Amino acid sequence: MLQQINKETFKSTLENNDVVLVDFYADWCGPCQVLIPQLESLAEEFEGKAKIVKVNVDKNPELSGQFGVRSIPALFYFKKGELAGRQAGVQPRTVISDSLNQLIDASAVA
Repeated sequence: MLQQINKETFKSTLENNDVVLVDFYADWCGPCQVLIPQLESLAEEFEGKAKIVKVNVDKNPELSGQFGVRSIPALFYFKKGELAGRQAGVQPRTVISDSLNQLIDASAVA
């Protein structure tokens, strides 16, 4: 089960993890539901290297507004608390995995 975060826990999640993937989603969104098993699998695969969390746009309109989320699912990648990339819509598992690996590898080099 992916961790749900909100505006109260958002900042600390970014501060306490080097690489974070935030999935902006809604319970009623079909494509969002399709993405969940992939993200859960990736969360296990990247445990200890990257944190994957989700934000419910209906319950957290401030956060979705802050990041200009217009369509969901929306994936936001953060590196050391800074926005490092974003993807809209359902992405193939390999695309998400490659994006996470690029951020992790950048950590190792830096």
